[in-house]
Amino acid sequence: MQIANKNKTLIVVTGPTGSGKTDLAIKLALHYGCHILSADSRQLYREIPIGTAAPTAEQLALVPHHFVGTLSLEDYYSAAQYEEDVMRLLSKLWEENDYVVMCGGSMMYVDAVTKGIDELPTISPEIREKAMAMYQEGGIELLRSTLLKLDPVYYNQVDLNNHKRLVHAIEIIMQAGVPYSSLRTGQVKERPFRIVKMSLDFEREKLFERINRRVDAMVEAGLEQEARSVYHLRHLNSLNTVGYKEMFAYFDGEMDFETAVARIGKNTRVYAKKQMTWYKKDETLHLFSPEGCFEKAIALIEGDLTDK
Repeated sequence: MQIANKNKTLIVVTGPTGSGKTDLAIKLALHYGCHILSADSRQLYREIPIGTAAPTAEQLALVPHHFVGTLSLEDYYSAAQYEEDVMRLLSKLWEENDYVVMCGGSMMYVDAVTKGIDELPTISPEIREKAMAMYQEGGIELLRSTLLKLDPVYYNQVDLNNHKRLVHAIEIIMQAGVPYSSLRTGQVKERPFRIVKMSLDFEREKLFERINRRVDAMVEAGLEQEARSVYHLRHLNSLNTVGYKEMFAYFDGEMDFETAVARIGKNTRVYAKKQMTWYKKDETLHLFSPEGCFEKAIALIEGDLTDK
């Protein structure tokens, strides 16, 4: 936990998808009378609230939310921009309240604010299009071979099956003119406020049951219709995400509807496993069982206030 100013506290509610982060975050925000910052890289986009499990209109009415439905699918956004935007907004919110809740499971977005990310060049639209064209024309194999030539150090560190990471690295290399690995310091930035991080810790099977029910609820709420409404934009990176990829494959005749829904559930569970692996590496993250999680969260926050 980082402590610089005891009077200002960023309460981070994170955890795997489907774990109940939103409900806990709203309870905490109501308790402290503060705002919520979404740390979900897909809830930013206003056109896809069902597939991203964005807060409902009722939930949004309970507590002021930021970074929910603020962008169009065609807008470019990054973790670096998120860090900059959040830090700017926090300086204003601290004037009104000593607490702010940040809620979301996008690991890079949470780390961008709580740990900071390296200073990287802003990618021009031309470079972005060139890197994406490389993937569209040559697939992941071309990305791998290109990165191996440009930055063999990062090539041996990155997940070679994650095309987003490969594209991102190639963009930076082309923009900066130097290997991506030379720009990655990994240093944690000091923040002028306390950071309290927590996550709901479900048994894997129970979490997977919750995920399955969430997928069913999304389908009932109109996921197919939402996906059809953005199908013409399927080439955009903002739609390269679980829920839409499978629906697009169904629209393209690559699988039937039932298979697409089952695949959404499976891929969501895979993503949840990645999130849980990420969280296990974070020694500053406090894990709570779902039972009595609100009381445990308050005890943690208030306990830190009196003990530190």
